Amino acid sequence: MTKPKLLFDENLSFRLVELLAEPFPGSTHVNDAGLHGCPDGDVWTYAAVHGFVLVSKDNDFRQLSFLRGAPPKVVWLRVGNAPTKAVVDLLHSRKADIDSFAQEAETALLMIQMERDYP
Repeated sequence: MTKPKLLFDENLSFRLVELLAEPFPGSTHVNDAGLHGCPDGDVWTYAAVHGFVLVSKDNDFRQLSFLRGAPPKVVWLRVGNAPTKAVVDLLHSRKADIDSFAQEAETALLMIQMERDYP
């Protein structure tokens, strides 16, 4: 099974790329892809063309996944203002789900929610 590579949206820390390099090799952040400040449509197209699973807290990408379907697949994080460490822990704990989701043909959106709210 191929490990999914993730494209982290601007609303997530750029440090996730390094902190999740082992479980999700080949992942990148929109800033590293030259997409800082670009419209959502540009980020969407980049993810689709380059084979990324788009990871975001942005509701706009959830809506785009309903309207357009995959590719790209979208992991929508419901984490509020959780610290980066909590997001890393959450993505580690849901790695098997993300791997399965990336391989499915039909599903375009995976929602992952934090069990605890952060201010």
